[in-house]
Amino acid sequence: MHRRTFLLGALAAAASTATPRLVQAKIDDRPRQLSFYHTHTSETLDLSFNGLEQISRDARGRLNHFLRDFRTEEEHTIDPVLFQLLGDLQQRAGNPDGIFEIISAYRSPKTNQMLRGKSGGVARKSLHMRGMALDIRLRGTSTAELRDHAIALRRGGVGYYRRSDFIHVDTGRVRRW
Repeated sequence: MHRRTFLLGALAAAASTATPRLVQAKIDDRPRQLSFYHTHTSETLDLSFNGLEQISRDARGRLNHFLRDFRTEEEHTIDPVLFQLLGDLQQRAGNPDGIFEIISAYRSPKTNQMLRGKSGGVARKSLHMRGMALDIRLRGTSTAELRDHAIALRRGGVGYYRRSDFIHVDTGRVRRW
């Protein structure tokens, strides 16, 4: 057997065994319980779901309202992949009953522009405006630890704001700051 034939065969075998694991990672229907507290509105919300496809229409509506732009009251569809990410963060942190504190969720373009005028740390094309980002804390877990878990998941952007004591997570490309 030639070396090239052996290497190609080994690569094909590895790819064929890796594919089912990747598919399994995407289809996660474990029961999840997420609890939220919005730091600006003092509202709370509890959500139970199984996997990404099992968030009921009613629950999606309640989530979109809860995670609205609290300054303008505008609602936007929130990417359901964020909720899977939050559930995985809870598990990695060993804090499955922790309450997520929401600092920022959906932002209207008007709100995003206003915040950009006050701070240089607000992106012009923020994923908050597309319902793909959350600024959070997890009660019972330090934000530094939560940041490390989010980075390890490699599922999108992770920002760490030590002074303000929160992290940013989004479902965009993998990056960190």
